[in-house]
Amino acid sequence: MTAKLIQTNNKPFKKVKLDPITLDVIENAMFSARWEMDAVLFRTAMSPGIREQGDEFPMIANLEGKMVVGQFGSFIHGFKEAFEGTIEEGDMFLTSDPYSCNGAVSHNNDWLLLRPIFKDGRLISYAAMFGHMTDVGGKVPGSLPTDATEIFEEGIRIPPTKIYKKDVLQEDMLELILHNCRLPQWNRSDFNAIVASIRTAEKRVIEAAERFGDNVYYSALEELLDRNKKAMAKLIKTTVPTEKQYFEDYICDDGLEMGPYKIKCAMWRQGDKVIFDFEGTDPQSTSSINFFLNEEMFKMFCGVYMIMVFDPAIMFNDGFYDLMEVRIPDGSILKPKYPAALSCRTHALGRIFDVLGGLLGQGAPDFLCAAGFSDSPHLMYSGYDKHGEWYQLYMIGFGGVPGKPMGDGPDGHSLWPSFTNVPNEFLESYFPLVIEEYYTVPDSGGAGFHRGGNALATTYKFLEPGNVSIHDDRWLTYPWGVNGGHPGARSTKTLVRKNGDTEILPSKCDRLQVCEGDTLYHVTWGGGGWGDPFTRPAERVAFDVEAGLLTRNGAKDNYGVIVKPDYSVSKAATTKLRAKMSAARGKTKLFDKGFESIAELKKRCKAETGLDAPSDPVFQTWVKAAS
Repeated sequence: MTAKLIQTNNKPFKKVKLDPITLDVIENAMFSARWEMDAVLFRTAMSPGIREQGDEFPMIANLEGKMVVGQFGSFIHGFKEAFEGTIEEGDMFLTSDPYSCNGAVSHNNDWLLLRPIFKDGRLISYAAMFGHMTDVGGKVPGSLPTDATEIFEEGIRIPPTKIYKKDVLQEDMLELILHNCRLPQWNRSDFNAIVASIRTAEKRVIEAAERFGDNVYYSALEELLDRNKKAMAKLIKTTVPTEKQYFEDYICDDGLEMGPYKIKCAMWRQGDKVIFDFEGTDPQSTSSINFFLNEEMFKMFCGVYMIMVFDPAIMFNDGFYDLMEVRIPDGSILKPKYPAALSCRTHALGRIFDVLGGLLGQGAPDFLCAAGFSDSPHLMYSGYDKHGEWYQLYMIGFGGVPGKPMGDGPDGHSLWPSFTNVPNEFLESYFPLVIEEYYTVPDSGGAGFHRGGNALATTYKFLEPGNVSIHDDRWLTYPWGVNGGHPGARSTKTLVRKNGDTEILPSKCDRLQVCEGDTLYHVTWGGGGWGDPFTRPAERVAFDVEAGLLTRNGAKDNYGVIVKPDYSVSKAATTKLRAKMSAARGKTKLFDKGFESIAELKKRCKAETGLDAPSDPVFQTWVKAAS
């Protein structure tokens, strides 16, 4: 059963022919409204995750729910299929439960608000926004328990709910929801900020329709969607082969001493349509690393990836979805069965982009991207300070973005292009910690003609007793390189106690008790390299050494470049060394994953340590030493 639309005006829209200037004006008006949504939200939200980092995703859609502008489309379709009530003027909907909205959102922390936009009694558009709430209850502060085995442990689940009816806030419902959160004042502020941003979009949509006429506005949105479909159809036909392409990658572990978990996908073109089939992906995990991947959401991932790699000039929206078919097996880690835990799905979400990179470039290797999107590392720190006040930090860290056909990968950059870091000055002002070091790690990006971005290292000194949660990956598998590029470095987490004792930490852990004076060394992964590093201009390698992105040893060992003390290149020595290293290496690999297979890596570790469990800290010590 699907939602029932109630309108007082059922007069249909008419599609009219548009001149290019009018279409361009409406297109840019929609873009401006989308960015204004962000501006309103950032100025009124309270949590640093939304206000400082931008962990939110706005959209404006047509009357069918297809995103025309935005950052993270495709969830209105799943919402409308799941909701069994009416959609009426003055309504605003709230949901956070993935199982109640067909995966339109993928864990309880994401609060999705959706507003049908009516004009003169009939639906003309939708506006929506979802943001990550710092806390929604559950068994651990931050509501992202690694060891959860059911979604009931992960905080309050909100089914699709009319939080506004006829523009009247359902205050009792909101108070009930906030009562289950550790930071109700933050959630209330973020909720109101999202509402304000959506109302801003509604105002701009109605202004555009009033200025140009309802039929022109409707036709413009249809034209923008259709234009995207035509561009993507051409892109698919020219870049996706009819022969099946296969790729697989791994989530290193699940935090409960099991793993790695394989994500496998086949891709091929069938006529004008591209097929993605995840048959062979591992079964769902006992822990919370499962990712309830909505098929429409995957199409969005794939579309934005293709556009950014092949033709960034194409306007990104939902117009192309009919050109893709996605098959995900039930009971897999990407389509877990209820009530599987989902809170830490970010590891699989990030790995999906690496799998896409491995698939989409095989038919045209020059367009391959290396690995490095890989994850979205989280750090949480909470407790009561010496004044008895509760503090609670949630933040996302950054890694090395992969090398790509058009250039180097950014250093210490977010998986999501619109995200920013939480400023260190903000952290030190509002939370009991000191950032002692904050830098990108030289040599951690994979060597290549275009090098991978370097990892980000942050040293946190804790000033109050509390509990820490760490969620990261790529400690076992490397972010692979392509077209002769080298893999990026793996991630590490080390805790040094005030008394000097050192602990190698798992990449996924909760309830880690820290004391005043303890120090966490938090290092993410580096992006994989693109292309033969021996062909990178030696002067660029020398510049990277001078800039602190490479060491002299790294330049020599990975690029065959001898850099003098004054940062100039020793040309004769470099030419000789590169010829020797190139001959010893032989033919370059299309993919360099850093080892032959997971089975080989585990067998080697078993022989040396006797360990089977890849999330065991001793195993991780072995991996770090082996690096």
